[in-house]
Amino acid sequence: MAHLESFLKSFKGDISTPSDADYAEAISRWALNARRNAKIVTFPKDAQDVAFAIDYAKTSGLPLAIRGGGHSTSGASSSENGLVIDLSRYLKEVTIDVDNKLAYVGGGALWEQVDKAAIEHGLATVAGTVNHTGVGGLTLGGGLGWLSGMHGLVIDNLVEATVVTADGSVLTASKVENPDLFFGIRGGGCNFGVVTRFVLQLHPQRRTVWTGEIIFPATILDQLISLTDRWWSCGLCEKEGMLQMFTRPPQDPNPCIILILFYNGTEAEGRKNFKDFFDLKPFMDLTREVPYEMLNSIQNEHLVHGQCRLIKGVFQIKLHAESIRQAMERVIVHCNDEHSSLLLLEFFSLAKVQSVPNGDCAFVRGPGANVMSISTWKNDTAENSAYARTAAREITSLIAAGQKEFLGVSNEGYGNYDQDAYEKDMKNKAPFLFGTNYPRLQELKKKYDSDNLFCKWFAITPA
Repeated sequence: MAHLESFLKSFKGDISTPSDADYAEAISRWALNARRNAKIVTFPKDAQDVAFAIDYAKTSGLPLAIRGGGHSTSGASSSENGLVIDLSRYLKEVTIDVDNKLAYVGGGALWEQVDKAAIEHGLATVAGTVNHTGVGGLTLGGGLGWLSGMHGLVIDNLVEATVVTADGSVLTASKVENPDLFFGIRGGGCNFGVVTRFVLQLHPQRRTVWTGEIIFPATILDQLISLTDRWWSCGLCEKEGMLQMFTRPPQDPNPCIILILFYNGTEAEGRKNFKDFFDLKPFMDLTREVPYEMLNSIQNEHLVHGQCRLIKGVFQIKLHAESIRQAMERVIVHCNDEHSSLLLLEFFSLAKVQSVPNGDCAFVRGPGANVMSISTWKNDTAENSAYARTAAREITSLIAAGQKEFLGVSNEGYGNYDQDAYEKDMKNKAPFLFGTNYPRLQELKKKYDSDNLFCKWFAITPA
């Protein structure tokens, strides 16, 4: 009790506990199944408040979680009977330095805020393809988006960060200040502290882009695989991107294939670029030229808050037709009255991403593109969660089997898309995620968080 009283005297922000009227909202998350019953939720007003909250969690023996956008389906931003540092209420400001082409972004901001603030000045940076995703989680895990073909990962555009470490120190991390910490946070997730501010490099960006969905019957699957293989094998240009989604819509017996197309140019340029895909004759064409700030909202209506969700990812080097067919068959089976399933293939030019050598930061760059299974279900029960987890692993295992020739048996996927693990399992996957960087990260963990206070996302075991 004395610890709490002392904490409240110093802490300038807000708190929410189970007896408060706003508690249900305070523990809500994008994925309903990621909600946990925290003992206390803190809403710090500045970095020093974050330090006070960390100290209180340590002295009280409370497991700690950090919430930015709250998009983790594994519960990484929640803490059962623990303490949550929620950055989304006060630490969410976005300021644009036009002259230096920099965005100063609070750790609790969403990508929608960054997109809208920057494009007012004809600027943009790599952002998530869903704009209600938090800046913090996506960035610290690497960060891919529609502009990755031109500008790489989000972390390739991270200039500086303000980090509150486990001992309460407020540090600047950059290439010149605390460069070891800067190495760790670029891909190492929340293993080393709480990031209260990001400084991101901005780039000139045209005000409109061409994007949207075209939808096909599943009967064109073989033609689409063949065409995509030829298109992908030729090498993507930096201005284009595509998501391919295979699913069966609710209350519809007919499976379909949805392509989300992107071209950083005019509608005429986009349609010309993707002419071969239009020649497959989609039964619906929703593509159009839109203001840039709408680009990352295209998927929002399908990814609303408050549903149960699970994401599981793997990599692919080359399309494997039979494994995709098998995965599509299982997707259809797992679309029923309680569950829906979706297989998503992601295609961005990775040349810019791969131009940065491994060893530059914690993130490990490979040649593979992302594939993920997204499971959604209605009722938040243990049985439904287990079913969804089994279905997602089955579907991604089929894709992984088709990639063994290129990637071997270990195909764990991109960390931000591997959220099916139980929280206690994530530590075991860290060596696979970080590869040859893992021993170095263990040393950093020993330096900045030897007691493993920050352990909710692929927790690194201190050296």
